[in-house]
Amino acid sequence: MHKVVTSIFAILTTIPLLEGNIVNAELFMIGTTIAAFLVLLTRKLNFKNLFFAGMLFSFSALFKIPAAFDLPVIIFAWLIFMKKTARKDILKIGVSSLFLIAGFLTPILITFVWYYLRGAFNQYLVAAFLQNVGYLSSWRPSDVEKSFLVRNAPLLQRILVVLLGMVILYWKRGKLSQQFIFTTLWLLFSLFAVTLSERPYPHYLLQSVGPISILLGLLFSNKNYEQVLVIIPLTLAFFVPVYYKFWYYPTTTYYARFVKLSIGKITKEEYLSTFGNQVPRNYKIANYIISSSRPDDKIFVWGDSSPIYALARRLPPGKYVADYHIKDFSSPAETAAILTLEMPSFIVILPASQEFPEIKNLLFKNYGKVEEVEGAQIWKLLKPTLRGLNNFNFSVK
Repeated sequence: MHKVVTSIFAILTTIPLLEGNIVNAELFMIGTTIAAFLVLLTRKLNFKNLFFAGMLFSFSALFKIPAAFDLPVIIFAWLIFMKKTARKDILKIGVSSLFLIAGFLTPILITFVWYYLRGAFNQYLVAAFLQNVGYLSSWRPSDVEKSFLVRNAPLLQRILVVLLGMVILYWKRGKLSQQFIFTTLWLLFSLFAVTLSERPYPHYLLQSVGPISILLGLLFSNKNYEQVLVIIPLTLAFFVPVYYKFWYYPTTTYYARFVKLSIGKITKEEYLSTFGNQVPRNYKIANYIISSSRPDDKIFVWGDSSPIYALARRLPPGKYVADYHIKDFSSPAETAAILTLEMPSFIVILPASQEFPEIKNLLFKNYGKVEEVEGAQIWKLLKPTLRGLNNFNFSVK
């Protein structure tokens, strides 16, 4: 069974179907989450191991907050496994949970102190934690004006599903293995986390790959009645992406076009264009910037092509690298103020990008258009000595 589960997990976390071929936070957080469960399920539950496991859960949450919903899995599993007559187990579970939560909070509190000492506590708190609250209804912007219950009805329904699942597992605990109960609990909480924002990005589903792999392993390997029961949680796992219309990416074509490139049937530019018409353009822009700037020069790209920063190996002047993040979490006026202060060596204006009138005055007075690549304008700073003088007044409100 272990080989089956490991093989399924390896495949689902690497193929394009769930964006496993792209570096997303989920790929990092599932590693520390699995390590935490490994400690809790195989080691003695003393203070050191509980605290360490809590820290591992915290590392996962620091990669992405939804990972925090994996922590309650083990606590509810302890409660379900608890014997009716063993009241002392309640106290033991309470103490163990406190040690676990203490370990979870410690790394987060350390980050608070670190950013506070650098005068960036408010920015960190908003960017890393408070902004995530808006994700709960961001995919349904029209619901903002509705009442609390109406607006959050889908979220409350998902909470009820999780609660119902836990009640059923507790009710039937005498007939179910601990492995089945734990894995189903993990699936319920991970699916809840996956659907928090109701956004259909397939890499969100990577958080549920761990329990799904184990359940599939039970389906293929077990030869008892749980082999049939496992179909119930697996049905839920496959229902969620269908119901919420999660996107998916073809897998066979991804590898087939690489083979075509390898044997010379298509050119490199044709290969790049299969990922999107903008990809060859982004490579050309990046190559121009690399050949025309120094490694420590900063650039700014206005539009939805933040990979240009990585391709060019150049840093942005501010913390946001996509126009929609600037619009959602900052403002064009604030960005213009940062550009005025930092004066990046190059500014790239992509075609079909949103209007940015605040940047026009800066461009025309301090930059010259040096290149145009498939509609993308590349502007170069004419007088680098102006950098940091902040001689243009953009008010930030």
